[in-house]
Amino acid sequence: MERKVPNMPSFLPFSLQTLTWLILIVLFVVLEGVTVSLVSIWFAVGAAAALIASAFSTSVTLQLTVFVVVSAVVLACTRPLVKKQREKKAPPMNAQSNVGRTASVIAAVTPDVPGRVRLGGVDWRAQSSSALAVGTLCEVVAVQGTTLVVKPLSAG
Repeated sequence: MERKVPNMPSFLPFSLQTLTWLILIVLFVVLEGVTVSLVSIWFAVGAAAALIASAFSTSVTLQLTVFVVVSAVVLACTRPLVKKQREKKAPPMNAQSNVGRTASVIAAVTPDVPGRVRLGGVDWRAQSSSALAVGTLCEVVAVQGTTLVVKPLSAG
């Protein structure tokens, strides 16, 4: 006795394979929306390509091949761009722009006890590995929170 494969219900104008690819596209897009870290968007593009392939061929092997190849190509082409975009350095904070500037000591600074310096009309807490007397000019070498790390201004 020959076994018959049931036909798709008549209310579905597309195949089960097409429906599967549609569901996968939605899942990958939702996953991408939840993670917002560009994890699955490439697979959504691959699933869309496989969806298009399913309109022309019922071969599951062909559809899976299209899915894998398109996903890999899109990933390979866009991942370096996305990685470069993410690695852009944040603009320096205003305090960081003080590095290299000259300040004037207004309260003595010693290696053991922080003092105060005036930079651009603003008083800052300062620390240094050298003793600095009031009135001495110094150079800002780093900013640590609200403290300037300074060194004596080199002559010349």
